[in-house]
Amino acid sequence: MKDTLAPELRAALWMIGSIVSFSFMAVAGRWLAEGYDTFEIMLYRSITGIVIVFAVGAAVGTLGEITTRSSGVHVIRNVFHFGGQNLWFYAITVIPLAQVFALEFTSPIWILVLSPIFLGEHMKRPRIVAAVLGFIGILIVTRPGATPLNAGIVTAALAAICFALTGLLTKRLTKTESLTTILAYLTVTQAIFGLVCAGYDGDIKLPTFESAPLLGLVGVAGLIAHFCLTKALSIAPATVVMPIDFTRLPIIAVIGMLIFAEPLDPWVFVGAVLIFAGNYYNIWSETRKVQVSD
Repeated sequence: MKDTLAPELRAALWMIGSIVSFSFMAVAGRWLAEGYDTFEIMLYRSITGIVIVFAVGAAVGTLGEITTRSSGVHVIRNVFHFGGQNLWFYAITVIPLAQVFALEFTSPIWILVLSPIFLGEHMKRPRIVAAVLGFIGILIVTRPGATPLNAGIVTAALAAICFALTGLLTKRLTKTESLTTILAYLTVTQAIFGLVCAGYDGDIKLPTFESAPLLGLVGVAGLIAHFCLTKALSIAPATVVMPIDFTRLPIIAVIGMLIFAEPLDPWVFVGAVLIFAGNYYNIWSETRKVQVSD
């Protein structure tokens, strides 16, 4: 039966799934941090991902697509992703969730700054404006001098840079590699990284009856969040999807206030608006340029 819903509405529904999943992952990660280190959380998240990716791949017949032709790039990409996720999981335990999410939104800004190095792309005026707005937003969110620079802010900012590098390498891989290949390498290599890093001291905490559902939730929610986001972008343009994605910030701020008694900091929202404005201006400029050329 033909889908009667408008593309924008279908994209919005997928984005709701992404926002809910990201929020569940953040809350579960905060609770798990009381008994597990970030490496252990990543280990169990990756094991959950392996089960899901290979089960789905077997069901739809895409496991045969997995190749070794770009294994080196896959490993480098997943080193950055593993580092970023560990930094992110640490950051959500020491600073308010809203501040972590606001700094996470700078990842597209870092992609603009780093793409000339990794992809050979030029820094045109819209990208420069977007980068300047983004960095002003970072200064407002972190307020150096007015508030002490702590490990949570530093790790959240470094996580955004790692996610940007991951995105750049993913863009390169999608030219030759299938989604199943990318996800298979992601889950397997990060399970290995997690096992080595979590077990370097000879002590890996096993799941308990209470923690197993939360560990599973982190793994499932992470995969669902990125799948929903990708699906939404395949249905509607980024100019439609991105404003919806930005609602993650006020939603997680309210969740942080209700569940963890975190204060609502208006400066975080002011800075986040500037970061969003820079990202949105760049996307709007790129979209307008394509429309004019058509």
